[in-house]
Amino acid sequence: MKIEFTPRASEGVERHIQVSVPAEVVKEAEDKAARRYASTVRLPGFRPGKAPATVVRKKFGEAIRQEALESLVREAYQEFVEKESIKVAAQPHVHDLKIQRPALAVTDDQLSQQLEQIRDEKATWTPVEEKPKPGDMVNVQIATTAPGAEPAEGKSYPLVLGAGQAIAGIEELIMELTPGGTVERGVKWPEDFPDEAQRAQTKTVRVTLNEVKRKSVPPMDDAFAREVGDFESLDALKTAVRTDLERHAEHEIEAGVRQQLIDQIISANAFDVPKSWVQQFVENYAEAYQVPADQREQFAGEFRTMAERQIRRDLVIETIAEKEGLTATEKDLDDRIAEQAEKRGANPGQVYAQLEKSGRLKEMERSITEDKVFKWLLDRNDVLTNA
Repeated sequence: MKIEFTPRASEGVERHIQVSVPAEVVKEAEDKAARRYASTVRLPGFRPGKAPATVVRKKFGEAIRQEALESLVREAYQEFVEKESIKVAAQPHVHDLKIQRPALAVTDDQLSQQLEQIRDEKATWTPVEEKPKPGDMVNVQIATTAPGAEPAEGKSYPLVLGAGQAIAGIEELIMELTPGGTVERGVKWPEDFPDEAQRAQTKTVRVTLNEVKRKSVPPMDDAFAREVGDFESLDALKTAVRTDLERHAEHEIEAGVRQQLIDQIISANAFDVPKSWVQQFVENYAEAYQVPADQREQFAGEFRTMAERQIRRDLVIETIAEKEGLTATEKDLDDRIAEQAEKRGANPGQVYAQLEKSGRLKEMERSITEDKVFKWLLDRNDVLTNA
């Protein structure tokens, strides 16, 4: 008995069908998925691939059923496309793309800035008995009273002056004081204050300065390098920091090259994206980021373009992967897990179990597939390095 299809109302690029799958076909798909799991999963007390089928089904029942359903959907989709002679979005044009790769360069200024950031993290804060200045950390009691309102109770705030944690008028009051002092004066709120209702208002502000601390950074020398980590000298620290900056820059460059590839492929292969896909994508993200119900409409309006772009990107990658046989294999997954396990000094079976428990195996498979697709693209197109 075959899978049966019932076409339903469609419009634009969308095609709706109702699929009926016989129970025996579903059972066959589940049995196939269970055999695959039994041959690959690693369970405590059993060698890889040697766990009994009953144990595997009990532990991975939901995952087996999900894999079976996904397999049936793919099969039904392909059969329907062939049966109805539907022309899906054409295989993408992926040749003769011209990509610019920025030259990798980490400047001395970037190195110095990163070292200063590390040094800043090692700074100590020492109390001082004098007026604070920008960069100092203060603890203050602040009370603000709007025109015509009852005097407000003061609240304690820790602030770093000059960091934008308080409006300029209040910081000016703070810098007039020495520890223990109090001042009260009218302060006008900025014209661009985030809360529109408070913009340009003049309020009575009372400030009491409780404490002032001043930052002291360690000297940039060999002792500092040893304090930061396992570095024998400042030169060794600089070398390590430069290498890390270069690795980060290379990652950013690679991401930019990939984006150029996808943008040019999409530009050369225009296709519509079903509105229902975009809507579902937006809703999923709204749920994931817990966007409040009264902000969902605004979120959807702002996020829809990004969602459509991401769907196009995924479709291009999936199409190329399927056409060129670049989809991640079980061996690819095992090799990636073994690589991660070696870096962590862990057992591959433990890493596999952690990924499976956290639901990240599919994510890793997608990552491997993307890597293979982009390698295939880069091998077939010109990538020019900017001087």
